[in-house]
Amino acid sequence: MFDFVAILGQWPLLLHGVMWTVILTVASAPVGVAAGAAFAWVRADGPPWGKAIVATYVELIRNTPFIVQLFFLFFGLPAAGIKLSPEASSILAMVINLGAYATEIIRAGIEATPRGQLEAASSLALTRLQTFLHVVLPPAFAKVWPALVSQIVIVMLGSAVCGQISTEELSFEANLIQSRNFRAFESFVVATAIYLALSIALRRLLNWLGPRFLFGRSA
Repeated sequence: MFDFVAILGQWPLLLHGVMWTVILTVASAPVGVAAGAAFAWVRADGPPWGKAIVATYVELIRNTPFIVQLFFLFFGLPAAGIKLSPEASSILAMVINLGAYATEIIRAGIEATPRGQLEAASSLALTRLQTFLHVVLPPAFAKVWPALVSQIVIVMLGSAVCGQISTEELSFEANLIQSRNFRAFESFVVATAIYLALSIALRRLLNWLGPRFLFGRSA
């Protein structure tokens, strides 16, 4: 017989795991998207050496597993004298991973900017930075926002592997619960339901925030 009451009775642990999953996502998503926007600008309109560096970063991150990147930061960097906490390693890994994917997503929106908008900005004597921030980036975000939201949700779900370095997020707590009561099926069914709820909530929140604070309803 299944016993979900035994799992739900451990709600403080589940709540603690949800809290850390949310913290990891809230801490990494804005920085990752901002990094992606900056790198997309460099890759679309930067100097050749900058394009080469960003392209190398993007290809390296997009073609290696997230868990390997996480392990490199947590287990590899101490060999170079840099020791990070599990939480810092998790956030940094999520930022680096999201930044690489966001770079390519946002670049697609930037390259779709009509030349007429750039010429109009130039006629108004806007600097390249002003043109990017006020003319290029908002409509670019509007074009690619659904894909960017999906990538942020994927990174949030990817935080489940951060429990491998003892970050006390949701999957870590679900595994801890099942190790205590041996109710693995129930533990991970509950964790799956919570991840599903978090994903839906995050997607709806971002779809509400984007038009209001990043690219406007008119975009």
